[in-house]
Amino acid sequence: MSYFVYLIVSNLKNNKQVSYVGYTNNLKKRLNLHNASKGAKFTRGKKWKLVYYEKYDSKSTAMKNEFKLKKNYKLRNKIIKKNENFNLTSF
Repeated sequence: MSYFVYLIVSNLKNNKQVSYVGYTNNLKKRLNLHNASKGAKFTRGKKWKLVYYEKYDSKSTAMKNEFKLKKNYKLRNKIIKKNENFNLTSF
């Protein structure tokens, strides 16, 4: 089974962006849950856009890399700027 670490972004009313990092074994389903306000509590009530993901063969590797990305805000911002036009259909 494959696991994914993903980065999603939402725009706030004051033109600021917030980001969220997570891991899952079904990327499309998880993004739909976030956008239906049924994902993590932090993501409820916002519309999210997938800007980055990585695929892993093991859950433990995905969880380790998710933790690293969650804690590294500089890397998150760098990824967001690099992948502003990322499209889920490329998945």
